[in-house]
Amino acid sequence: MTRSLRLALYSSASVFLMTAAAHAACPTATVADMKGLSSKYPAQFELAEFESAGDCELEFSENPTISELNARIVGNGELAGVAARLPEEPLVVAPYDTVGQYGGVLTGLSKGTESGTSDLLSVRHVNLVRYSDDLQTVVPNVAKAWDWNDDFTELTITLRKGHKWSDGEPFTAEDVAFWHNDVILNPDVYEKTPDRWLFSGEPAKVVALDDVTVKFTFPAPAPGIMNRFAVDYGQAFQPKHFLGQFMPRHNDQAEELAKEAGFENAAAAVDFYYGGSDWKDVPSPLLKDVDKAKAIGRAVLPTLESHIVVDETAEGRKLVANPYFHMVDTAGNQLPYINEISETYVSDKEVQNLKIMNGDVVWKQQAVFLEDFPLLKENEDKGDYTVKFAPGLGENVFYAFNQTHNDPVLREIFSDKRFSKAMSVAMDRAEINEIVYLGQGTPMQAFPAEPATVSFISEEMLARDTDHDPEAARALLAEMGLEDSDGDGTLERPDGKPLVVRLVYSTQGSPQKMQELMRDYWSAVGVRVDLKEVTSDEYRASGNNNDLDVMTWKNDGVSAPAISQDPTVLVPPFGDYFNPGNGFAWAAWKTSGGSEGLEPPEDIKKLWPLAEAFLQQEMGSDESNRIGREIAETQLSNYIKIGTVGDIVAPYVYRNDLQNVREQTAKAYDFYWTYPYRPQQWWLQQ
Repeated sequence: MTRSLRLALYSSASVFLMTAAAHAACPTATVADMKGLSSKYPAQFELAEFESAGDCELEFSENPTISELNARIVGNGELAGVAARLPEEPLVVAPYDTVGQYGGVLTGLSKGTESGTSDLLSVRHVNLVRYSDDLQTVVPNVAKAWDWNDDFTELTITLRKGHKWSDGEPFTAEDVAFWHNDVILNPDVYEKTPDRWLFSGEPAKVVALDDVTVKFTFPAPAPGIMNRFAVDYGQAFQPKHFLGQFMPRHNDQAEELAKEAGFENAAAAVDFYYGGSDWKDVPSPLLKDVDKAKAIGRAVLPTLESHIVVDETAEGRKLVANPYFHMVDTAGNQLPYINEISETYVSDKEVQNLKIMNGDVVWKQQAVFLEDFPLLKENEDKGDYTVKFAPGLGENVFYAFNQTHNDPVLREIFSDKRFSKAMSVAMDRAEINEIVYLGQGTPMQAFPAEPATVSFISEEMLARDTDHDPEAARALLAEMGLEDSDGDGTLERPDGKPLVVRLVYSTQGSPQKMQELMRDYWSAVGVRVDLKEVTSDEYRASGNNNDLDVMTWKNDGVSAPAISQDPTVLVPPFGDYFNPGNGFAWAAWKTSGGSEGLEPPEDIKKLWPLAEAFLQQEMGSDESNRIGREIAETQLSNYIKIGTVGDIVAPYVYRNDLQNVREQTAKAYDFYWTYPYRPQQWWLQQ
């Protein structure tokens, strides 16, 4: 055999072997067994990265019932094959324990159409990036990659080539620019640009450079913005192809189109679908006007989430798997595994617990408190579920007396620091810890930063005014001139009326037993408390209208990732719509340039420039800690929020047929509940 013939045969064999290797089955890596593979980011790969690591070519498979599920999505046409529906660069996810099976319905509970819905919303949620389950590492999701300039004023984000919306239309960088320039900055949608999307009082500039590249230019350093995209409910993209048709700047016939569909104008059509809010679970078009939504041919906005709403009534909503979802597992199966999500609205806590104990609920974590644990634990076998604990970041229930109350007499009382100090030392936090938290927590004050996630809150600050001392409370109230002249046990206000505090609360935001204890503590020092339980929607409406005497909720939204990019809890009103804080009239004074509201004290005024400076520092730096400490001390000394018990664990519940559930490293809205734990790879054992 000649040398040239041998070389030719060797070359042909090499090509054959190389081709065979390239098409070999990929290793079905799981977190439990990564098959020797490693990746840039924990438990996930870019497609090219995975194929290179596994020396294979990944073949894609689809849910066998995806066509039937797609048929329930109003407006969707017939489906192409799965390879054509996936991005050219899908995200490859290593399941926790096993490659899953398709099928089943994830059942869950919320309080109402907006109340408590983030629990299940987080199951289907996506954003540009997310936190890994170590709650430290920001990893790709919708975005493939990102890059900063040296001073954190320019951010370039790269998306996935070939990504599609749930209706099959292309998702591109134009959809990110559209969200910012045509929705967030659109006065027809937002009368005023939300503060959370302003930087030093100015919006960013967002430009699509090409189909997969979008550039953010900030008026000031914004090093924390990737943290926002990792934990925030607000998604930095909207479907331009659908909403844009109702905007005159994109469609000359927008007004005519809207009127043909039965809207007053084009802006009303946008509001019908977008809801004037980044929050996804506002009442959907199906609840507003199902016939109109179906007549237009689109029940809800196209989404990038794992599931899309297909039905909603006053009793609940139903969702089906998104046939264009951008993730696959290491066997090439398109995610999600679970076919449907069924969300039922249950406002009563006893009914909620009963449904869990009956085994009707696959997943529940929000509004499950330690006081529920003994009952739920006792019935684990009956309901075939598991109750577990996770660290409860942001679970410290606060009380914030309304220092800008519409009643001038109450405003004067609540603005006196002695009153809030008296209410603080009247609390028996040790008893609260034992009765409400089963002795699992630590008495402490509330801060605009979760102490477990930052280093600038001292032990002295945590413990300040937390000792139970009802005699000191009575002395402070007497020093204010508040007396019980008629001997009925209730102090009188300066105008002679009894000093009564209306304590309105929702069990979504705090345990009921906590409120009953607080009523007893404050009544014991002469402040009569009238308790009233309401839904979270009613509570939020009253709070945001400045109609509450005292605000009370879990102190969430204060973990390091949240405050590194959002000043909401740092300045008046010290909270957002979903968790209203204190000082609404101070906030109105600031936003109106002093023409409305109430002028705040000087040390409250300084919080605005301090917050602006804080956001421009890298979290954890010496300067960041210095400014953070000053903000925290200012709020503490003004009793903006009075804390109760922190460092608690919090229960969550899942039915035993739910697979690939990772033990949670935190139960926290601040990290957006389940979002770090990749619920798209959960599956139900049939």
